[in-house]
Amino acid sequence: MADRLNHGFAASSNPGVTVSIRNDLGCATIMVRRGADEHLKQRVKTAYGVDLVPGPRRNASGNVAFIGIGPTTWLATQDDGGNGFSVSLKQAVGDAASVTDQTDGYVIHRISGPRIGQALAKGFPIDLHNRAFAPGAVAVTAVSHLGAIIWRLDDLEDGTPVFEIAVFRSLVDSFRRWLDDSLAEFGLART
Repeated sequence: MADRLNHGFAASSNPGVTVSIRNDLGCATIMVRRGADEHLKQRVKTAYGVDLVPGPRRNASGNVAFIGIGPTTWLATQDDGGNGFSVSLKQAVGDAASVTDQTDGYVIHRISGPRIGQALAKGFPIDLHNRAFAPGAVAVTAVSHLGAIIWRLDDLEDGTPVFEIAVFRSLVDSFRRWLDDSLAEFGLART
């Protein structure tokens, strides 16, 4: 692993896994206020065109997604949203929910490739196979003893699975060490 790139990822000429950092996302947690479930659903549908589904599911429309991370709690993301996303989200939902900016709190990695299932199985204690974790599935779990949120996006055109993993910024160095060590045998490309 002598040829390390930025962020500690090792390079490979024939990658089985590709990793990129999602620096373009605005992120916010949103938690419904007591008795405001239907009101929040209506406001999110009106503002973003997303059906706010309870449970561990990712629902998206355009460049905005709502990722179920707990009872009546979602991680909302917006491509190119930055810290301003939480402000616009708060305006859209009003008093139906509490909104907290997480843009600088999480680092989100997009991971795909033909060997991704084998690579992630080395640290995630959950079944990430398509039968159990299809596109849209979400889990709040641990990876190598670190808290993480993982969700599956739509597969690439060739059928390759795509995952995104959010870890707290304070844990990202430990996560990247695990990721680099775990992916080394499969070949890694960083984009």
